[in-house]
Amino acid sequence: MQRKPLGRTGIDVPVVCLGTMTFGEQTSEAEGHAQMDYALEHGIDFFDAAEIYSVPPRPETTGSTERIIGTWFAARKNRDKVIMASKVAGRSPMTWLRPDGAQARLIPAQIDIAVEQSLKRLQTDYIDLYQMHWPDRRVQLFGGFGYKHYPDDFTAFEVILEALGKHVEKGNIRWIGVSNESPYGVMKFVHGAEKHGLPRIASIQNAYNLVNRVFERGLAEITMQEDISLLAYSPLGQGYLTGKYQNGGNPPGSRKQLFNRLQRYEGPGADTAIQSYIDLAASRGISGTELALRFCNSRAFMTSTIIGATTLEQLKEQLPAFDRGWDDELEKAVTELYATCPSPCP
Repeated sequence: MQRKPLGRTGIDVPVVCLGTMTFGEQTSEAEGHAQMDYALEHGIDFFDAAEIYSVPPRPETTGSTERIIGTWFAARKNRDKVIMASKVAGRSPMTWLRPDGAQARLIPAQIDIAVEQSLKRLQTDYIDLYQMHWPDRRVQLFGGFGYKHYPDDFTAFEVILEALGKHVEKGNIRWIGVSNESPYGVMKFVHGAEKHGLPRIASIQNAYNLVNRVFERGLAEITMQEDISLLAYSPLGQGYLTGKYQNGGNPPGSRKQLFNRLQRYEGPGADTAIQSYIDLAASRGISGTELALRFCNSRAFMTSTIIGATTLEQLKEQLPAFDRGWDDELEKAVTELYATCPSPCP
């Protein structure tokens, strides 16, 4: 398994990261353990979780993913073999994450509670990479076009860094990162760290795939220039780029059938664009899954692609794509398709 540097941390991570957000909802504890066993056996020692997982977030399952990983660590006695990433929720109306029923915010007191709760569930005394799941600022997230300005108060960047820095000093977390962040937010965190001598973000976890290349318009240059690693989530467009939802498909047990929360990939132009990539894959004799994953892995600004699987069989299907290269003909074909409908699913 190829590895790349994680920001300026001094460690390398595999180009594949195991996403675990289905653990505790669609994926049982036993199945989750089997996926982690298989991943580690194949050189994937980088796992990603979050305090709100499993998905969709709800009080009954919050923290279930971390608990499943924690029981695996306890059973396998292999915590030192895994680079563990997790996340603290940003500004949100969710009131079940904190003991006092407060809405989630990236304020020092809530960060302290979130770190402690994650450590307990994971049955560990440290988290390698701790990420802000989304900003404390009110910004447009998870789909949509344009920009809307919200004049709300939000926690200052340096205050967030100071709160996280205390946990770095204690050894509870080793490095920090952001997720679902904008170019403005990334540079404010970078400048805040440099100005005040606070922990520097090592990574950014944003959506990136064939039908969502918004990352390239500003963030790609920033991350390359500033040594911040992209950990791309949703490389398969929440399953749409596999082709399973085309022509009205709605397989039993799929996220669309269970939760109907895939609107990010159902807007104007999405169906036509998705179909064009599936047709391209077929013309090359490969699956839509393989094309989508090979595309992500081929980007110069990509550090690790986060893949999630409901079943072990799906995980096994995805991994071979990372051993297969990219060529000029594929690049030309993808570029031409992209020009006809750029990023319909931001």
